[in-house]
Amino acid sequence: MVANNVGGRVKRYGQRLQQAVALIAIGTLVLSPVAWADRTALKPGWNMFSLQQDVEVGQQVSRDAERQLSMLNNSRVDNYVNTLGRKLAAKAPGEKYPYQFRVVNDRAINAFALPGGPIYINRGVIEAANTESQLAGVIAHETSHVALRHGTNQASKASAAQVPLAILGGMLGSNSTGAMLAQLGAGFAVNSVLLKYSRTAESQADLMGTQILYDSKLDTRGMAQFFEVIQAENQGGRQVEFFSNHPNPDNRIAKVNQEITKLGGSQRGYKSDSREFQDIKKYVQSLPAPPAKGTTQGLQGDPNRDDRGQRDTRDWPSDRFKTFENPIFSINHPDNWQAYGQGDAVTITPRDGLVSDGKGNQALAYGVIVNIYEPHADQYSQQLQGRGYGQQNRQQDSHFALEQATDQLIQELRQSNRNMRVIQNHEHFQLNGQPAQSTYLSNDSPTGGRETNWLVTVARPEGLLFFVFVAPERDFQNSDNIFQAMLNSVRIRR
Repeated sequence: MVANNVGGRVKRYGQRLQQAVALIAIGTLVLSPVAWADRTALKPGWNMFSLQQDVEVGQQVSRDAERQLSMLNNSRVDNYVNTLGRKLAAKAPGEKYPYQFRVVNDRAINAFALPGGPIYINRGVIEAANTESQLAGVIAHETSHVALRHGTNQASKASAAQVPLAILGGMLGSNSTGAMLAQLGAGFAVNSVLLKYSRTAESQADLMGTQILYDSKLDTRGMAQFFEVIQAENQGGRQVEFFSNHPNPDNRIAKVNQEITKLGGSQRGYKSDSREFQDIKKYVQSLPAPPAKGTTQGLQGDPNRDDRGQRDTRDWPSDRFKTFENPIFSINHPDNWQAYGQGDAVTITPRDGLVSDGKGNQALAYGVIVNIYEPHADQYSQQLQGRGYGQQNRQQDSHFALEQATDQLIQELRQSNRNMRVIQNHEHFQLNGQPAQSTYLSNDSPTGGRETNWLVTVARPEGLLFFVFVAPERDFQNSDNIFQAMLNSVRIRR
């Protein structure tokens, strides 16, 4: 009896020991760096679209995009980018969308993602990247926009401001993506809804993209290194289109490096470069130059026709800039544009940017207006100075005053522009070291159709300094890099 009991205890002890060893082994797996890394938690924001509608929207808009863009259509390059992209997409959290990666025959450094999986990389990104991990950083960033549903999140927020919820709910429930896109103006040519991400969205895509690099065992420093490359290009006088539809968040590189530290540094055995990437880069550089700007496939190569086949006689912006200045601010603009104005107000436009509105007045169809608006609120100056005692309270008061004054300005603009609507609101950033706010509006264009108005406001003691960058919706994407360069050049008198 005693022997049997001892044997039973030994047997049970052995089983418990095996179980303990198994638990330790499982614990070792659970405690692996990938699972326990102190990564930033990210998840998609509010969205009125279904996951399937993300895919449908992306497929429909991608067909529109590929009719307008000059695609590289090179199987060797597309296959390489697709292989790398799918490796990264496999590590993206959330819905497993049908990701597809294609290369655009454009040397501008840019890339964009559509809802539901289509991702486009300009050949200029491949040519500018020094290593495979830098290219992978761009692809991971765009993949993160898809995973976080940033495109349809923007469309959802815009729709809430434009369409009564009952009507919109019926449209969404009908699965009619065509009707939704038409209602929201969300085609590729008028991409201010689907592709105009906020700085918060950009920061989220940076952080998730870094996590994807880490989980793919690629050099996590690649993304920050590529940002350094394109910032050097931008500061060297070359306008980088990436910043046109990817607004640059504050301390972008520092935040990426902080996320790398949270992850515990690069994975052991990580990959930074490959011979295949270097071969592809050399091959792309050897290919014929892309078609000249302004040409579009399917339009007999006529550079003077727009994407609808109509004659385009507008003066394209010069690469050379000159400076306009008054007692409040200075701004650089293309030297083939003219600045008109007196006092605080100025309009800067190409030769044919002002058109008749049919009522004997000149209306701005293309260019920028700058002026001072005096808010009605008596508390504006007090809020601007900050009624709180701490720095955080002063900053909150300043943002509150800026938002209130901007809302007042928009209301006054809408009184004389009945079909104007807000499509992206209250995006805070720094302009020449001062708090500023970005708002995107859509309005009737004096040339017909719709136009995009990019409103930038800065709170000043004398009032609200505001800039309105204007272009027809179909042209706004091509104009945005010029508008960004002009805004980046602004210097405000202290």
